[in-house]
Amino acid sequence: MSAASITGRTRLYGIVGDPVAQVRSPEVYTRKFAEAGIDAVLVPMHIAASEVGAVLPALLRLKNLDGLLVTSPFKTHALAIADEVHSRGGRIGAVNALRRDDEGRWHADMFDGEGFVRGLLAKGHDVKAKRALVLGCGGAGAAIAVSLADAGVAHITLCDIDRAKASALAAQLSASCDGCEIVAGESDAHDVDIIVNASVVGMKANDGMPAPFARFRSDQLVGDVVLRPPGEPTALIAKAIECGCPVVTGIDMHSGQIDAILEFFHAA
Repeated sequence: MSAASITGRTRLYGIVGDPVAQVRSPEVYTRKFAEAGIDAVLVPMHIAASEVGAVLPALLRLKNLDGLLVTSPFKTHALAIADEVHSRGGRIGAVNALRRDDEGRWHADMFDGEGFVRGLLAKGHDVKAKRALVLGCGGAGAAIAVSLADAGVAHITLCDIDRAKASALAAQLSASCDGCEIVAGESDAHDVDIIVNASVVGMKANDGMPAPFARFRSDQLVGDVVLRPPGEPTALIAKAIECGCPVVTGIDMHSGQIDAILEFFHAA
């Protein structure tokens, strides 16, 4: 959308965080709105962490603001101020998107895990009754575990360098994810069908593996949430490709998440 096409009727969306200079969402979502014929733009909104308690609730009072993307460190703040939190966000304890309905109420949900699962399913992979290993028990790991459970995965092992964190998350999610056994454990990939890196390992070009994996079976699916340029895979994805494994990359996850959030923003 060009500046000339922005009018007084243009609807506003934002991405809030501290910082926001690194985000690419404004370009991506504004283009998606234009392609769909929606008169809207998405802009970065930098809120100081020390001021979020006052600024974020005030922001939601803007009459022409229809939705927000929420990035670090405000995902729990957004959960607290939403009028209605959808199931995933409530179970995870954090959200990354807010939308206003026709009555002015704010709905919130988390799409990190949904994006990963959509990326996986888009490549034709079936997860029902599978066993998964999730590395990293932060917000992304929790979201992916919940979405995998919702998609029919039978067993999930959560692994984190902070073992107490993994144990606490396993207990939290076990209470709300019926039909899926969720436990804390080690980074042992021998008996699993799906391996997912949900940690920050891989964000730097010289990062190694998130766990000491020597080989993968060619029938194991390997995923990584880290968003890297095409042709520059993380060490985990490179090893998986070397072993002949199907992979789901950060690009796949990001694409799936965009589609899911756009559907959420424009839900009836």
